[in-house]
Amino acid sequence: MRHESEGPALPADRGPLSAAVTAYLRGAGPLPSEGEVRAADPYGDDLQLALYLCYELHYRGFAEADPDLEWDPELLRTRAALEERFLTALRADTPVHETVEGALKELLVEPAEGTGVSHYLRDEGELWQLREYALHRSLFHLKEQDPQVWVLPRLTGRAKAALAAVTFDEYGGGRPDQVHAQLFADLMTDLGLDTTYGRQVDAGCAEMLALVNLMSLFGLHRRLRGALVGHFAEVEITSSPASRRLAEAIRRTGAGPAAERYYDEHVEADAVHEQIMRHEVIGGLLEDEPHLADDIVFGIDATEYLEGRMAERLLSRWRAGESSLYSPLERTVEGATEDPARAEESRVLGVV
Repeated sequence: MRHESEGPALPADRGPLSAAVTAYLRGAGPLPSEGEVRAADPYGDDLQLALYLCYELHYRGFAEADPDLEWDPELLRTRAALEERFLTALRADTPVHETVEGALKELLVEPAEGTGVSHYLRDEGELWQLREYALHRSLFHLKEQDPQVWVLPRLTGRAKAALAAVTFDEYGGGRPDQVHAQLFADLMTDLGLDTTYGRQVDAGCAEMLALVNLMSLFGLHRRLRGALVGHFAEVEITSSPASRRLAEAIRRTGAGPAAERYYDEHVEADAVHEQIMRHEVIGGLLEDEPHLADDIVFGIDATEYLEGRMAERLLSRWRAGESSLYSPLERTVEGATEDPARAEESRVLGVV
């Protein structure tokens, strides 16, 4: 059994699948059957958390889980069943472009003014909504680029060299204070959120878990290397204009200089990364392995599909004056609360 400081605590379960996986990680119960997995909602909180738990063993693990469970055969069989349920649903539900060129061309077209999450936050978002947005995104950004690195050993030539160059930037060009995960942690500090890795999983929604799981799914399977490249291209191509709007939202709400810095950095960096991803990474991969074109398209379009689900949740909840989180935070600017009961809720959910 590892010491608690060697990994985050296991999150609370959200149903029978995640409860069974959590119990197994603690050495105290059987894993769910394949029939139970097949019956679950592929995008629901329970399946997505169960899959997240399996994947996280390949990153930093959990304080209560033996590190040897990373390659436990029974757990890998359960993970495969969860992946199959998720991937089958994605392939059935994702509208897919016919060509790589068509998918990329559409990404370069900005959404109608005012229709996206970044438009909403720039124009009318309140500080509590920015905090919720940061909390959701922290499930990825506190390990920014880590899922994408899995694909590097599976590429060659131009694609590998270009993706390594982008990765070097994402990891701060060798400077630890410039690592993008650290910059995002600084942003969270400005917003009064606990930056401890894994601390915010309990509050993150299923739609965000699905996006994080998509990256791990594509990254951990060599056969899906084309999909991972497509996914990452989507992220880089859409990031710069969205980051510009989010930087404006941060300035308008006075969230803080570190918060501004994170998005200002991505306006510049991702404009460059977009060109590298389109011309060198995708271009190089298609030159070496043209048969991966359909996988690249699927990676782009599946990411767009899940981002659309995420945007729908955020905007529908916020426009109704409701929290978008699985477990809501107290809506205060400084993280202070109005009564002791709410103070305890915020403490548990990681408000500082």
